[in-house]
Amino acid sequence: MRETEVVIGLDIGTTSTKAVVFGPRGVIRATHEIGYTIHHPHPTWAEQDPDVIVDAAIDAIRYALLQSAAQAKDVLAVGISSAMHSLIAVDADGRPLTKSIIWADNRSMEQANHIRHHLDGHQIYRRTGTPIHPMSPLPKLMWLKEKSPEVFNKAAKFISIKEYLLYQFFHRYVIDYSLASATGLFNLRERRWDREVLQLLGLEESQLSEPVPTVYCLTQLETTIAARIGIHPETPFIVGASDGVLANLGVGAIQQGEMAITIGTSGAIRTVVPSPKTDEKGRTFCYALTDQHWVVGGPTNNGGMMLRWLRDEFAAPEMEVAKRLGVDAYELMIQYAENVPAGSDGLLFLPFLTGERAPYWNPNARGTFFGISIHHKREHFIRAVLEGVIFSVFSVGVVLRELTGEIKDVRASGGFARSAVWRQILADVMGREIMVPVSHEASALGAATLALYGVGKIERLEQVNEWINISHRHQPNQQNSEIYLEMFYLYSRLYEKLKDEFEVAAKLRLRGEWEGV
Repeated sequence: MRETEVVIGLDIGTTSTKAVVFGPRGVIRATHEIGYTIHHPHPTWAEQDPDVIVDAAIDAIRYALLQSAAQAKDVLAVGISSAMHSLIAVDADGRPLTKSIIWADNRSMEQANHIRHHLDGHQIYRRTGTPIHPMSPLPKLMWLKEKSPEVFNKAAKFISIKEYLLYQFFHRYVIDYSLASATGLFNLRERRWDREVLQLLGLEESQLSEPVPTVYCLTQLETTIAARIGIHPETPFIVGASDGVLANLGVGAIQQGEMAITIGTSGAIRTVVPSPKTDEKGRTFCYALTDQHWVVGGPTNNGGMMLRWLRDEFAAPEMEVAKRLGVDAYELMIQYAENVPAGSDGLLFLPFLTGERAPYWNPNARGTFFGISIHHKREHFIRAVLEGVIFSVFSVGVVLRELTGEIKDVRASGGFARSAVWRQILADVMGREIMVPVSHEASALGAATLALYGVGKIERLEQVNEWINISHRHQPNQQNSEIYLEMFYLYSRLYEKLKDEFEVAAKLRLRGEWEGV
């Protein structure tokens, strides 16, 4: 790249869309982020307006480019990262018949259970790489077919938010292998829509987009959109991949034995293998990056949102003190937790406030404090929450080590990585050195790297490592690691003992939500 040239990473997330303009060597020239709302019209539903997100993407790129002062002729390419598992039904003219039903939507719990237990769900998972769970489009489609047949029958296409955006931009229905591999509808080894799943749903391949490699290039951008953004219509758009696999690329963890951990609102832990790999016990996902890079891992529902919940519901005194001192309430809470020894003096937190995905895939799991005694204070509960979030991520890491072998290199990113205390807890629980890259824009950098690779500006994806600087390294404390290992065994046993009770509690909870009690 010449000094004036730039590449753009567009990251379509759950709560916002962000455009990051990168110059040579991955230096960030400008960033612009636009947030939007998640709608909950019914209990367990989570939807978004797709047109709002398309407008956010256009404006994010536009304003980021303006801030960067880059010229339209210097934009080499745009790479796209997107959150997974969204579903939109559109008519023959491409108009949405539904909102974008996102990963956090649990309306299809009944359908997911039916697929899992009565429709050979495990074999579907082994072929498609997506665990059977309400997050994925497969049970969502079954829900639409059963509960909203007028929409299901009228729909010409069923697509994700990225496909919707690409159709508005280019009037083409394409889906990258990465997002396709997160639908539960895509056969990993054949690289095509799974015939048996389509037959199960009563769908034709023509009702889904054309699957293409993640480096597939689109040009001839709609002229009105090009004018709004301020780029040439011929600017290459690389369709890109999902935010999860691109986060691995963006932190430089794309070789076997390298692991990426991301904890933001939720969490995820992932590693890369050279060919598709699923789990005999159905605990992990397998998503495509390239033909030689397949990302195996698992998402957790409950990350930084646990600390936010604790702050909003129980930390009014800390918020008041933080306001008087002019500091962040989170920082004050974590300072309190720092004075508590590893293991929180026997207080353990199962952080399942919004159910759990990997490795349990149980939407009915719920949060639990265990081991409370009279000597536990507020700071113990804060530290137990920090530790519980890390235990949930580590529970997936244990599975990955079993499936893929020894992990040699662990890189962490996300909002939690701003806390030295939380990073050290991760190192102690993992029993490995933790490295934290300087930039927090992992998915956007991954999208930009893939774009450069797609247009032939770099020869290997591994070149991204030349642009990544490590800001923090944390070595595990052996004594703390031993305490955490014992606590983790207790964490795992508790889940197994409470699993049936969570099901009972879920029935009571849902009855209360629908009856308004």
